[in-house]
Amino acid sequence: MLKYEVLNRVKELGIVPVIRGNSAEEALGYCRALIEGGIDILEVTFTIPNALDVFKELNAELPDTATLGAGTVMDPTTARLAILNGAKFIVSPGFNPEVAKMCNLYQVPYMPGCMTFTEITTALEYGVDLIKLFPGSLPGPSYVKAIHGPLPTANIMPTGGVSLDNLEDWFRAGVFAVGAGSNLVAGSHEEIVEMSKKYLEKIAEVRK
Repeated sequence: MLKYEVLNRVKELGIVPVIRGNSAEEALGYCRALIEGGIDILEVTFTIPNALDVFKELNAELPDTATLGAGTVMDPTTARLAILNGAKFIVSPGFNPEVAKMCNLYQVPYMPGCMTFTEITTALEYGVDLIKLFPGSLPGPSYVKAIHGPLPTANIMPTGGVSLDNLEDWFRAGVFAVGAGSNLVAGSHEEIVEMSKKYLEKIAEVRK
């Protein structure tokens, strides 16, 4: 999948779930529930024990329409391992120039966590296509509007603090997409399936 195709898929779906877990099997269960609920872009974090095993198993069973990415990537070695094991995008809690270079080398979208205007502009200078505003709960939706004043073309994806209750506020503020963690990826299989559908319905409603 080409770089622009991944970004277009994220834009179209509007949401990237952050998948954590105490075991590979738990994380795989979350992924299956999300896909069943219609969310087939998956950020599998490297905080999961044996995260690479999760990538390998998901790549073996995921439908062709699904897009698998790696989260909590802290260094270029981890980024390369993730990419070689099927990650189509890389997400970090903070910006790392060496990870940016690795992703550019493999033509894989890099989504680093940034907060300040300086962090955001630095990431953009390194070729980052999508800024992960993290933690989103700290600045809130109004911050997106403030950033878009001097940087109207910056693509922003808030993560942390995103919920059904504030989805509309984020999209009205002009975000590219949102990242969702425990407000979406928690509970039983059935609960995650149902919550996934609610998120997608809300995003569709807001975008109208």
